[in-house]
Amino acid sequence: MLAYVLTGYGGPEAMELQDVPKPIAGPGEVLVKVFAAGLNPVDYKQREGAVRLITRPRMPLVAGSELAGIVEAVGPGVRRFATGDRVFARVDKASLGAFAEHAAVHEDLVALMPRSLSYAEAASLPLAGLTALQALRDELKVKPGMKVFISGGAGGVGTLAIQLAKHFGAEVTTTASPRGEALVRSLGADAVVDYTKDDIATVLSGFDAALDLVGGETLEQTFKILKPGSTVVSIAGMPEPQTALKDLGAPAWLTVLFWAASFGLRGRAREEKVKYRYLFMHPSGEDLTALARLVTEGRLKPVLDSTYPLEKIADAFAALEQGRAKGKIVVTMDSRAWAHSAGFPGRA
Repeated sequence: MLAYVLTGYGGPEAMELQDVPKPIAGPGEVLVKVFAAGLNPVDYKQREGAVRLITRPRMPLVAGSELAGIVEAVGPGVRRFATGDRVFARVDKASLGAFAEHAAVHEDLVALMPRSLSYAEAASLPLAGLTALQALRDELKVKPGMKVFISGGAGGVGTLAIQLAKHFGAEVTTTASPRGEALVRSLGADAVVDYTKDDIATVLSGFDAALDLVGGETLEQTFKILKPGSTVVSIAGMPEPQTALKDLGAPAWLTVLFWAASFGLRGRAREEKVKYRYLFMHPSGEDLTALARLVTEGRLKPVLDSTYPLEKIADAFAALEQGRAKGKIVVTMDSRAWAHSAGFPGRA
C-alpha cells in the first residue's frame, strides 16, 4: 500500500512516499481502509524532532495523526465495530499511521462518523476537535456566561474551539487577520481583534479564561487580559510540570525538565495572578462520539482550508508550514473521500 513514511528527523526530505506492507488488525484493533487524513502541526514537529523528549518512535514508520474511512476488518476481541462501519479516529500517538491507504487502530480510539460529513470533513476533526474539547470542557471548565478569549481563531483548532465555546454558553473573543474575520464571525465569535495591527493587552481585559493557540508574545499578552485567578490553557507555549504528570504520565526527570523550561513563563503568569497550563490532548473514541453528536445536532461543523491527493502530500505540508491555513488541510486516498453515507454500507 502507498504511505507517507517518516524516515528520520529533519526537514521535508525526512518524509517520503513509499510502498509498505498493509497492516493487520491485532487484538482489540480495527483495520480501516483510509479515505482521508488530516494534517496537523504536530506532524511536522514530529519530523523535526521537536517532540522526541516525549515520544521517540522507531523509524521508519508511517506518519499521520487522524483519519476517516471504512472498517475493512476487525481483530480478535473487537466488540464496538463491524466491517463496513464509517469511522474516524485520532490514532495512537506512538504508532501513528494515518497517512496510508490502510491503518490498524485500537477500537477505543475510534468512533462512528456523523452521517452528514464526507470522509474528508470527518478526517479534519479528531485531533483539533479533541484538543479544543478537552481544553475548554476539562481544563477551563467553560460555562454559560463566561468571557473566553481564543487566540488564532481561524486555524484548525481555533475554528472548532470557537464553536465549542459558544456551545458551552460563553462570550467569545478571538484574534484573526482581516482575511479571517468573516470566517470566525460566521462560527460565532462575538468580537474579533485584528492581530496585524492591535495589541490585545491594550484593547482587551476582564476575561474569565483563555485558550492560547499561538504562543510567543501573544501568550504573554494573554496573561494581562485575564481576571486574577483565571487560567490560560496553551497548546503553543512551553510544557510545564502538569503536562508531564497529567497528560503524559512521564518519568520524574521530564517533570523536572518541564519545570525548568517553563519557569520564566510561569513566573510571568504569576505576576499577573493567573494560572498557566500546557495541554497535550489524549486520543479518545468516547470524546469523538461526543463531537460527532454535536455535528449531528448542527452545533459543530468542520472547516476545510484545502485538500490534496496523497500523491501531493509534500505540497500539502508545504502549505501547512506556511501557517496561513483557514481551517484544516486534508489529504485524500480515495475518490470516495467526498462521499456521504448515502449508498454506503455500515453504521454512521
